[in-house]
Amino acid sequence: MSLHKRKITPIALFFLFLSTSSAQALPLTVETSAGKVKGQTQEALAVWTGIPYGKAPIGELRWQKPQLVEVWNGVFDATQPAANCIQPSKSGPIGVEDCLNLNIYRPNNDQTNLPVLYYIHGGNNQMGTSAEFNPQSAAISLNAVIVTVNHRLGALGFNPLSALNTGDKLQDSGNFALLDIKLSLDWVKNNIAQFGGNPNNITISGFSAGGRDVMAMLISPLFENTFNKALVFSGGMTTSDKAEAEQIFAQRFAALAVRDNKKSDLDSAKKWLLDASPDVKAYLYQLSADDLASLFGDAGIRMSQFPHLYRDGVVLPKNGFETDKYHSVPIVMITGQGEFSLFARGDKRFAPAITDNTLETNTNLLNQYHFVNQYGGLLYSLFNVTQSAQKMYPHYKAPIYGVEFVLGSDPLITGHQLAPVGSFHGIFLALWDKEKFANFNTELLALEGTKDFTQKFDSYINGFLKDGIPVSKGQVEWKPWTPENEKAGESLLVLDANKAKSIAYMSNKSYQYDDVIAAIEKDNRVTPEEKKELLSQVLNGRWFSEPLDKHFNTVTKK
Repeated sequence: MSLHKRKITPIALFFLFLSTSSAQALPLTVETSAGKVKGQTQEALAVWTGIPYGKAPIGELRWQKPQLVEVWNGVFDATQPAANCIQPSKSGPIGVEDCLNLNIYRPNNDQTNLPVLYYIHGGNNQMGTSAEFNPQSAAISLNAVIVTVNHRLGALGFNPLSALNTGDKLQDSGNFALLDIKLSLDWVKNNIAQFGGNPNNITISGFSAGGRDVMAMLISPLFENTFNKALVFSGGMTTSDKAEAEQIFAQRFAALAVRDNKKSDLDSAKKWLLDASPDVKAYLYQLSADDLASLFGDAGIRMSQFPHLYRDGVVLPKNGFETDKYHSVPIVMITGQGEFSLFARGDKRFAPAITDNTLETNTNLLNQYHFVNQYGGLLYSLFNVTQSAQKMYPHYKAPIYGVEFVLGSDPLITGHQLAPVGSFHGIFLALWDKEKFANFNTELLALEGTKDFTQKFDSYINGFLKDGIPVSKGQVEWKPWTPENEKAGESLLVLDANKAKSIAYMSNKSYQYDDVIAAIEKDNRVTPEEKKELLSQVLNGRWFSEPLDKHFNTVTKK
């Protein structure tokens, strides 16, 4: 994993001074349950990368529940980049199947019993890596041990086909990525004290797909008593029906079966793949990892394209988030106001004009972009925090905190670079790692207001990691989400900044889904024909769009 050379922020230097002024650092060679691992220093951090937590899920272990890594002799070299899980890319499949590993970052000092931030990357559970961001700044400013994890992705991480079933209920869930996450979390709980972390103060966190995985962990019986707090970046509640998923998987695999002359046409191939026969299982196991990685490369953020997180009744309850049984730990849920902007820009309707810089001069197309960006952002940000809080609250026995980033929404403050995307999906990563989204954030990060924003946000999160309460001395009181606070307009912390300082205040979501639908119906900046196309081809079938799809009778794109 590449750790970039960079300047450390003043707040990070402050925490670094506090943590290193009194003693030497902990040893870089650490004894774990599987053997010794040797790390390295990277500026102010001690770092261990690519530590295996499970056996390679290859050969007969493909689509099996993960197994603990075998004990090794000697010292494992944890100074090399972590092997990333195989996944699609523009240039073809990248990564490997042997990828059950994790990375550990901590301030390079002798402090022990530090809070642990366990982080799952984004990428729709199809793509992404444990190197999603450089933890250099966050580990110092939060004074925490940060763990980032790789888990199986795509059709290797989730597969509902009954031909793979063995009678083992965990095995037959098809939720292999969640089983990987559970094994890695067990490894952390058993070993993190050796790295100076507190095994009884673990905050599970994740961005996008990783955030949705964290939400799923809150309702999974498998994860009982494995974590102490949760920090969700742009997550929300998503699960899928296992039987419906099996139909979609069989349809995708059918093209490979026809290619390989197993059947002569797609319909017969799909029917064959739905048969729980040894021949089907043998065929699936002989497919190349490259074929499997490419199977769902066009899914975007549509569950109908790549259904995962199955409501199997064992790993996830049959009723999904309609359950009344949560692992009630203090939770912070985070969203940006402009969550849909990057997805709108990447849609085939707008991407060519983005690429050749003609969007701004094409008034008609620009109006269409603003239409989907506005309503997608309203719906996605509502989905990420408020909708989840409303569903959880009656059955949740711990504080729920919500925060919305407005930072980046005013181009007169944050500049022309950020104007097209605003408070986009993943903006928090740019605050923790300057090299993330560098094409958008250079002007933003140069502002004193952004620096103050980052310091204040980190201060809130620092308090949360320590004791589950996001308190920042001298700052606005962050009140928990409750129906009473929502009614009073104080259920959501809103964070923004001008050019000189951060701005924080308590507010709430002033709208619900019905209000957005009513606004869409009245919006006349696009023609009725264009509106129908935008609703049925761009905004439809998203995590957040179910009420919209039902109201406008849109058909999910296949």
